[in-house]
Amino acid sequence: MLSWDEFNVDETASPAVVNNALAAEIAADHSAAQIAAAARQEVELQAQPVLAPKLEKPATMRVAATREEMRVEVAFTAPANPIAAALEAVASLDASAGVKELATAAERVTVDQKAMINCRADLNQLVPFKYEWAWQKYLDGCANHWMPQEVNMNADIALWKKPDGLTADERLIVKRSLGFFATADSLVANNLVLAIYRLITNPECRQYILRQAFEEAIHTHAYQYCIESLGMDEGEIFNMYHEVPAVARKASWGLKYTRELSEPTFTTGTTAHDQILLKNLIAFYCCIEGIFFYCGFTQILSMGRRNKMTGTSEQFQYILRDESMHLNFGIDMINQIKLENPLLWNEDMRAQATQMILEATQLEIEYARDTMPRGVLGMNAAMMEEYLQFIANRRLVQIGLKEMYPGAQNPFPWMSEIMDLRKEKNFFETRVTEYQTGGALSWE
Repeated sequence: MLSWDEFNVDETASPAVVNNALAAEIAADHSAAQIAAAARQEVELQAQPVLAPKLEKPATMRVAATREEMRVEVAFTAPANPIAAALEAVASLDASAGVKELATAAERVTVDQKAMINCRADLNQLVPFKYEWAWQKYLDGCANHWMPQEVNMNADIALWKKPDGLTADERLIVKRSLGFFATADSLVANNLVLAIYRLITNPECRQYILRQAFEEAIHTHAYQYCIESLGMDEGEIFNMYHEVPAVARKASWGLKYTRELSEPTFTTGTTAHDQILLKNLIAFYCCIEGIFFYCGFTQILSMGRRNKMTGTSEQFQYILRDESMHLNFGIDMINQIKLENPLLWNEDMRAQATQMILEATQLEIEYARDTMPRGVLGMNAAMMEEYLQFIANRRLVQIGLKEMYPGAQNPFPWMSEIMDLRKEKNFFETRVTEYQTGGALSWE
């Protein structure tokens, strides 16, 4: 079956052309039925290329049929003298269309004019900074740059291929973790690029968002690198997000908070729409990156502490470092929006935010039970449940809400050490995870 995208026909890529009679008929009558029929006819023509009739002028009409609309477009005709045509086009350029837009950005931006959302100041003026923390996080992210191929996977490959190298439960954990994360970071990146970036109206925050989107791409690359190195079934791993219920439910939960924002027509500026944006930020930063990632991180890093899958564990440690910064940036951004727009953070919104975090926690608990049907790696599903409740309490407090799991403790204190402390390692044993790029190193 053809997809709608396959109906886009371009004569430059195909010997089939639309004749004058067909073009005239389409131009005269733009009914959907006629244009759709013309599109189908042209697709069929590609199977049997025919010579175009001799014409005084080349046909410039092409059919374009899309899901949203069907329309007739006029294709570009190359000029005989491109340089002369460029000079003529520039000489006749009408700048009036952009005058209004340029007028709004003509004055220099002051700090007071900047805002996290619904800002009307020129977004192309990076300085002066209003949110120094956002710029510092961008610099820190650049200093912590890494690439997956820098990590040696030889030990992992040998262990994975060894029949008794890992238990069945340990293999399940590795597969589930790579299956979830391989898709989750792509979902986060899509949300950043297609929704968040255009709705956050502060240039220094946008600068970090661009850095974060790049890091999400690196993380997806890292998972693919692990999957390829270990010789896993790529189809099985990359399709877990809709074939394995415990993984699919988490992905589905996150997607419902990005659908409306990713629509090109969605804008902020009303209380209702501003709250939709705020819920999206809470879903992706506090819940997906702040809760959904923690079971898998803990499992893989626990494996590394036992000298198993050390290459995969090392990559997860780099990723955890990046994700911790993403989380902190998102929480700062959420709190700044609340501060600048106090009417958004009403009782109903606080209740919704609390419910979102509780739902995410329960989904991650179910994921832990699915990946750990028995005790493994010095942990079990009950311990992970308490850890996730401990994490959920932190997320609630970080955005100004009350704890919902009284008395929940951290049964994995070593995770706090990995996240909160600078770890020094023997360079010849493995790379230092606090490595910084040369331009950012301090030689004092």
